[in-house]
Formats: sequence, C-alpha cells, structure tokens
Amino acid sequence: MAAPGTGTERTVGELFSSATADLSALVHDEIALAKQEIKKDVVRGASGGGAIAVAAVVLLASIPMFSFAAAYGIHSTGLGLVWCFFIMGGVYVLIAAVLGFMAYRWFKKLSPPERTIAGAKATVDVLKNAKPHPAAPEIPSVDGHRALTP
Repeated sequence: MAAPGTGTERTVGELFSSATADLSALVHDEIALAKQEIKKDVVRGASGGGAIAVAAVVLLASIPMFSFAAAYGIHSTGLGLVWCFFIMGGVYVLIAAVLGFMAYRWFKKLSPPERTIAGAKATVDVLKNAKPHPAAPEIPSVDGHRALTP
C-alpha cells in the first residue's frame, strides 16, 4: 500500500503502527462518549437522591408535629391549637410527597449509555470479522535464502 502523498510502499511496521494508532483513537473516542453519557445520568441520579434526602428530612420533621397534635388532641376538646398542629403536619407530608414524586420521575429517566454500548458492540463485530491478508508466497533463491514476492 502506498503512503499518502508518496509513491513508496509502506512497511508492515508502518501499517501496524497506523492500525494501532487508529484503534487507540477509536478506544479513546468510545471512552469519551461513555463518560459524557454517564455524566448526564449521574447528574439525574444526584438530583433524585437529593430530592429523596430532602423528602426524608421533611417527613422526619412532620413526626414531632403529628405527635404534638395527637397529644394536644387527647388533652383538649376544642379546635384551637390542635388543628394548627395537624394542618402544619399535613403541609410537611404534602411537601415530602411532592419531593418524593419528583425523585421518582428523575430516577425513571435514568438509562444505560446506549450509544456507547452500540458503538462498542460495532467495534467488537468489526474486529471479530477482520481477516488478515494471506502471506506472500515464498520464492527460493539461488543462494539458499528465501525471498518474498512483491
């Protein structure tokens, strides 16, 4: 095979070096694509995890509210302060439910890096189906050395 821009043939070493460089570039591109796709899902996962953490804290904060409301409810028979505690506890549970729903939606959007997987499978298929060129036939020489045909 002639080197680009020249009329000379490239050696096996040059061809192997070129193929190795191309394969290395392909692997680096696949890794960069995987990083980009995974980063997007990590951000979504972190957002969902943050929402779950906030929902858990808010729900935990509602426990004392409901406890005080129940205690005041047993103690008193009038509307007053008891209903205020129940209303506040309900607000906290509502906030936790909304945050939990948001986290569920964020986690539902997570997906594997499909383009990277497809690209890697295609690369493997190409490498599996690549067939080496047959070796050049040997021609015996007069001086006893073997020579390859061009």
